[in-house]
Amino acid sequence: MKKILLLSAFLILTSLGAFAQIQTPEQFLGYKPGDRFTPHHRMVDYFEHIAANNPNIKLIQYGETNEKRPLIIAILSSHENMARLEQIRTDNLKRAGLMEGSPSTEIPINWMSFNVHGNESVGMEAAISTFHTLADPSNPKSQEWLKNQVVIIDPCINPDGRDRYAMWYNQKMNTTLQPDLQSMEHNEPWPGGRANHYLFDLNRDWAWQVQVESQQRLKVYQQWMPQLHLDFHEQGINQPFYMAPAAEPLHEQLTAWQHEFQDIFGRNTAKYFDQMGRFYFTKERFDLLYPSYGDTYPMYNGAIGMTIEQGGGGQAGRGGFNAVGDTVTLSYRIQGHYTAAMSAAEVTSQNSKKLLEEYSNFFKSNSSNPKGKYKSFVIKGESNAAQVAKLLELLDKNGIQYGKAGSKTGLKGYEYQSGKSGVTFSTSDQDIVISAYQPKSVLAQVLFEPNPVLNDSITYDITSWSMPYAYGLKAYALETRLDPTSSYQKPSFTPNVAGATPVAYLVNWNGTRDAAFLAALLNQKIRVKYAEFPFEVEGKSFPAGSLIITKGGNEYVGDFDKKVVDTANKFGVSLATTQTGYMDKGKDFGSPNIRTIKSPKIALVGGAGTSSLSFGEVWHFFEKELNYPLSTLEAGSLGNYDLSRYDVIIMPSTFGSAINGNAQTKLMDWVKAGGKLIAMDAALNLFANKEGFGLKTFDTEEEKKAAEKASQELAKQERLEPYTEGERINISSGVEGAIYEVKMDQTHPLGYGTGGKYYTLKNNSSRFAYLTEGINAGIIAGNDSYRTGYIGYKIKSKMGQSLAIGAERQGRGQIVYFVDNPIFRGFWESGKLILSNAIFLVGQ
Repeated sequence: MKKILLLSAFLILTSLGAFAQIQTPEQFLGYKPGDRFTPHHRMVDYFEHIAANNPNIKLIQYGETNEKRPLIIAILSSHENMARLEQIRTDNLKRAGLMEGSPSTEIPINWMSFNVHGNESVGMEAAISTFHTLADPSNPKSQEWLKNQVVIIDPCINPDGRDRYAMWYNQKMNTTLQPDLQSMEHNEPWPGGRANHYLFDLNRDWAWQVQVESQQRLKVYQQWMPQLHLDFHEQGINQPFYMAPAAEPLHEQLTAWQHEFQDIFGRNTAKYFDQMGRFYFTKERFDLLYPSYGDTYPMYNGAIGMTIEQGGGGQAGRGGFNAVGDTVTLSYRIQGHYTAAMSAAEVTSQNSKKLLEEYSNFFKSNSSNPKGKYKSFVIKGESNAAQVAKLLELLDKNGIQYGKAGSKTGLKGYEYQSGKSGVTFSTSDQDIVISAYQPKSVLAQVLFEPNPVLNDSITYDITSWSMPYAYGLKAYALETRLDPTSSYQKPSFTPNVAGATPVAYLVNWNGTRDAAFLAALLNQKIRVKYAEFPFEVEGKSFPAGSLIITKGGNEYVGDFDKKVVDTANKFGVSLATTQTGYMDKGKDFGSPNIRTIKSPKIALVGGAGTSSLSFGEVWHFFEKELNYPLSTLEAGSLGNYDLSRYDVIIMPSTFGSAINGNAQTKLMDWVKAGGKLIAMDAALNLFANKEGFGLKTFDTEEEKKAAEKASQELAKQERLEPYTEGERINISSGVEGAIYEVKMDQTHPLGYGTGGKYYTLKNNSSRFAYLTEGINAGIIAGNDSYRTGYIGYKIKSKMGQSLAIGAERQGRGQIVYFVDNPIFRGFWESGKLILSNAIFLVGQ
């Protein structure tokens, strides 16, 4: 006993000695918090300093960014809790039903995430101050709070975007505080620091996990599954401070306790703000619907998710004037976030047992009695295999269970493809079922629900995202329980084996993996062709668009067979072969209708006037999915480039006069000389209703006049509407993620691999007439093509009989039109194939 006491005393003294060495942020960094923006690496240094001198902190690097910056979390609690940290973590998973067994500890987990948007840069500064206070052994309040919780701090979710902003600002800022918003330091250049390296908004990527930061972070999140998650942001400089409770629409799956705790937190934080005389607002603007936010995703995973928004943002810099002439300083903004973080630690400690009790109830009640209308979701086995594989990857990332549907007859459900309820169907062992009777019940229901219930149409983001539409799969939603008959074994890929050289290798064109396979062959200088018509050879059938890799024309390629086979195996592509070019049905391989795919030189336009998010989606697609060379051109300098170097130019969503008259003329000369221009979303406005282009927003002059008259009548009516209803009136002409069925022309290259149907996610109200002299490759045939999501009543009845995807000849070249963004946020998987069609197959 005496030896144990002596050892304990030694450990205590050692710990106290270590604690004594902890420096404040000012001591370590050399400036007061708020005097300037801290570079990311200096924040990491400070976190390492604190962790090295406090035995009750565990610092983990969970990944790194595209620009090789470390992604870290700090885990801290009391000495007693840190000694049993692994037990606390696994007990938490047991509460959620994600591990077997009964929990023996009662310690909730409070996760705080900062700076998901890089230029909302107060976040990381506040994380530094928050971390110091919670780690400081001389602070009695924080040390008491840590007895009742484990705190996880992610100080900077988006280091690349954060450093993009901070490094730019530190270069431009005046030494003497300059709050004039016209000053250079308050006006970021394109693309700004909000997004990550690939210009993705990481706060829209929680569920989809398209980006490497999200993928690595969510792996760790799934290992902890916290009870509380705070997501720290900034809003406009003229806004004060926002905190939970959240605004409508609130998803119907949220529990009474989740609402209640938001109110507990809000009232507690308001108490401190009232003492300081600071303004704030709650229950406005920031809703809880879209599943991929840093507040909703945790909510759908049983936690209390909360968005915190400090007024300021990138425009405020170190300090800027707001609309009433007050200077919003960085130190003032740090104080706001710091206060909210301390309030969260306090209310977590005060409500620790209730948090755990309600968390456990969330998973028990939802897994045994799912709340949503639909209890089971079936993915049909005859769906596109490449897209099914992609969907299963997403389910695995999110911990959603699935299995074999088994052979069942007489089932009734909502058919996603037709949009009809009560459709009778049968299942087989090839079908996949996702049952709501599982721990991730709520998340599964939210991701697959055909029609999210909107209790308010004013929402901060898209209103529909259902996975069968995003992946283009045949599926059903059932109001009854359908359990898997057994676990689903993903089809094993049998590697291709190189043998005697066939006349040709043949590949179906079904998904992004096939496009990546094609890109890899082209990168190796292997000649690839595609069939314009379906064909049959040696008892095997192939649809239009199928790839043909012939021996003839590739004699110059060393190790031809090995390269083709190895590349196919790399991407999981099954190769068929034929020993003849003579078809049983269809065109022989020497036919002019067997097209050679030219290895295109491609450029993507970006810079001021273009959507950085739209640009980033294409950039990421080329670099991370296709691995195909891509030049990036500044829109403002387009008139100065030698465009003859490129075969394809992609124009992402573009606004205003991003491309001047001279550049437009040069661009069209390039098209007419044989170039292919792919225009997306708002970029279509560069051509719509312009002389020489067939793209029109109205079918006839009569329709235009009728629309103008209707608009005038509505304007008269709206003058009688209350002023406070202005926002609601405005959205009656808007679209927030409405899904429409698009009828695709399978005979045109744009329609290859679609099976004749595609579902577009509309985020704009644009309506274009069918092309009279071009190709209407994808159309919204009628108003009954609407499937789900919010679209204003003023335009919903007009959306039928409109163009979705088309192509128009201009001289020897052509323009491909995408009315909607086909690869929205990188998760609209089915659109990637159509974009690949436009890039590689159209115009060959």
